[in-house]
Amino acid sequence: MTLPGLDGFSFAALAVLVVTAFVAGLARGFSGFGSALIFMPLASAAIGAQVASPLLLIIEMIAAASLVPGAARIANRREVMLMAVGSLVGVPLGTLFLIHADPLAVRWMIVALIVPLLMLMMAGWRYPRPPTAPATTLVGALAGFFGGVAQVGGPPVVLYWLRDATAAAVTRASLILYFAVSDVIILASYLWGGLFTRTVIGLALVAGPVFGVGLWIGSHMFGLASDTTFRRVCYALIAASALIGLPLFDGLLR
Repeated sequence: MTLPGLDGFSFAALAVLVVTAFVAGLARGFSGFGSALIFMPLASAAIGAQVASPLLLIIEMIAAASLVPGAARIANRREVMLMAVGSLVGVPLGTLFLIHADPLAVRWMIVALIVPLLMLMMAGWRYPRPPTAPATTLVGALAGFFGGVAQVGGPPVVLYWLRDATAAAVTRASLILYFAVSDVIILASYLWGGLFTRTVIGLALVAGPVFGVGLWIGSHMFGLASDTTFRRVCYALIAASALIGLPLFDGLLR
């Protein structure tokens, strides 16, 4: 390998990373969600959570940058900012956990976060009450913690905001804007924690273009089948990723 920081990884680990990045980008492109839920369990098994989480942050920020200006014009900026205030508390706590907790404990926690969130999403559960400032801020803190640990802050926000089908465009824009703001908070927190290493940058040069190709293909697949079908495929990919990414299968991924 000529890229910096990659000498410590086996060919099998890098192959798992590349395939996982492509599938995660594909899922994000055709369904609009699920990339972190697919990427983090498998990438953490292959390269470790302390590398996988900042790596995905770089990839996601670059991939989503073009969506932010349009979203900012129609998003519910008040709710986005309330949720971002909560993330200012949750993100540093999640980052501290990622840095200082036992790596194996972090991986088990990632699975423990993903599985119940996936079950709620599959069941179609949504937050049943009107939004309030305290509730929105609390959800932001929870999403921030999940994002700081493993870039999986999306499901709590989706479950909270996707309750009013009549405002789908505003909701989608609010999600995009919130993720952009929370990514900046996570970026600052990871920089403070020293998580952006030569290894992360080298892996980003490998996985980023593959993620982008998957994103492009997935976005062009949108419309070939129903939204329900694509979501079921994405749910199946998330479940498979969580299962295969369990520490029990490390011998296959490293």
